[in-house]
Amino acid sequence: MHTGSCLCGTVTVEVEGELPGPDACHCSQCRKTSGHVWASTDVPRSRVTIHGGEGVTWYRSSEKVRRGFCSTCGSALFWDPLGQDYIGIAMGAFDPPTGTHLAIHVHVADKSDYYDITDGVPQKP
Repeated sequence: MHTGSCLCGTVTVEVEGELPGPDACHCSQCRKTSGHVWASTDVPRSRVTIHGGEGVTWYRSSEKVRRGFCSTCGSALFWDPLGQDYIGIAMGAFDPPTGTHLAIHVHVADKSDYYDITDGVPQKP
């Protein structure tokens, strides 16, 4: 079991089983909602329990995706691809140990110019 929360604790999350290897998304939407790079793990919805869900504000960032934030502290918590059987959960929300490591960098062609990716993890444009 893995647990996590927003900064203020209004929203908590539990995930049964291991966390899949997370991705780091460098697209402009993820950068703007997270303040830098969005790192999340995609977990089957059947393994996720969200407590304090009434404290989540959802923002529809595209026709296919909504993003969930704590309405009290503003923590970015979820990337929810509508109609899919999984949900992306922010790695920063989890209490350590997570037992996983970054698996891939995505949308690196859209990354900003103030940093380099030099960790040797695979990259997709």
